[in-house]
Amino acid sequence: MKLYYSPGACSLSPHIVLLEAGLPFTMEKVDFKTKKTEKGTDYLSVNSKGSVPALQLDDGRVLTEGPAVVQYLADQKPESGLAPRSGSFERYQLMEILNYITSEVHKGFSSLFNPAISADWKAAALAGLAKKFDWLTGYLGGKTYLMGNAFTVADAYLFTVLNWCGHVGIDLGKWPALSAYQARVSKRPKVHEALKAEGLVK
Repeated sequence: MKLYYSPGACSLSPHIVLLEAGLPFTMEKVDFKTKKTEKGTDYLSVNSKGSVPALQLDDGRVLTEGPAVVQYLADQKPESGLAPRSGSFERYQLMEILNYITSEVHKGFSSLFNPAISADWKAAALAGLAKKFDWLTGYLGGKTYLMGNAFTVADAYLFTVLNWCGHVGIDLGKWPALSAYQARVSKRPKVHEALKAEGLVK
């Protein structure tokens, strides 16, 4: 398998999952400005959406959209415990939180990466994210991870998204439970390995 990625982008989530699952893979970096990969491939020929992640299987098929990619990866190594058993109620709970992260939290950051954003628009986006963080604080409660005591693909995704806070001027310390959660996940050896591989930590 090959993961197409951009350092620190949402492709960090499947990168973490690949390592946590112990699956063999290669990586190829994508330049968003040129839409070329580091090997000179036209990335739009791989993923016409132009976004990461894209997971290319050994038979050439390509899967995109982070929540779909990470569930596919978890199902390749079910014994890893990275996703509840397919068809179980817990699996649908995992889908529920993955959908919330992608549609409410991840999307809430999008406008903040736009250099042309107005002050009013930025303030509204930050206020919206604050409400999502309030909800996530309650959802997490006293649990170690989103689904309880077990690290799942949802944690890889939320960790990735929360990692953007510093880049857009959000002090995650205002949500102590999320700040502690972020620190806890960052200490996982495979998470650190992914961050190091993408040049995000030393």
